[in-house]
Amino acid sequence: MAPRIAVAGATGELGIPIVIALLAAGYHVTALTREGSSNALKLPMSSNLSVIEVDYSSVHSLAIALKDHAVVVSTLTSTSVDDQVPLIDGAIIAGVARFIPSEFGSDVTNSKRNKLPVFEGKVNTHQYLETVAAKNPNFSYTVICNGAFLDWGLHGFLINVPGHTATVYDGGDIPFTATKLETIGKAVVGVIKHLPETANRPVYIQDAVVTQNMLISYAKNIDGVEWEITHESTEAMFMKSSAKVAKGITDWSVMQPFVFSSVFGDGYGQDFSDHLDNKLLGLNGLTDTEVRALVESLL
Repeated sequence: MAPRIAVAGATGELGIPIVIALLAAGYHVTALTREGSSNALKLPMSSNLSVIEVDYSSVHSLAIALKDHAVVVSTLTSTSVDDQVPLIDGAIIAGVARFIPSEFGSDVTNSKRNKLPVFEGKVNTHQYLETVAAKNPNFSYTVICNGAFLDWGLHGFLINVPGHTATVYDGGDIPFTATKLETIGKAVVGVIKHLPETANRPVYIQDAVVTQNMLISYAKNIDGVEWEITHESTEAMFMKSSAKVAKGITDWSVMQPFVFSSVFGDGYGQDFSDHLDNKLLGLNGLTDTEVRALVESLL
């Protein structure tokens, strides 16, 4: 019998592709939603999908919801990652064997990245998982590092293909790993199929290594339309945001530039090519032709 998988944040941009991948692989999925939320309507219809409302601040509520589940996948948003400690504690009480935290981004072992204020909650969660896994031999975790979201990012975060606009950081030629949301869902399935090999460590995946200028050139070669380009320095953005953080200003407009630094700046270990787990997890990646086709589909 296939193990039961719980997905926290199941109705988000990443949660839905993960739920779809798990259902396609034959797992019974429990979507955890916040009490009073109507977002469950976004989820696919399936006899293998259940929805449970939970209080993410209540270990007791979470432990009850997670009973008889083997794996918990957290896709809680960056502004909610601190909610993961009760979720982890509830998972341990419920007897969950594997926890996949809401990381799904840059290299969790890169010290420069880990010093960025925007990742404080994620770093604390990773450290907490290391601590509790050492104390609970029947509990383990896997952190999935996938770089930037490729398909989602082509609508504005990396570049805006439909709008033919982009903010280009540090010249636009620093290569970085990027992965489609669908592929991340498949990677979650791969982790579950390879629990011993993926225990208590990060796994690294990618569809392709790209640059901003590369992606823009693909679009220009397809339709010939000139782009509206704005140039930014991640170092200048870092200094400006750091000054605001020092004054206690920590809203998302201040924190987001640190995310841009981790993707487009120098020294953050953004290219995972030499330490990939694609083969282990059954991922093929994308060819250059397939990346071009993805860009073309948005024009």
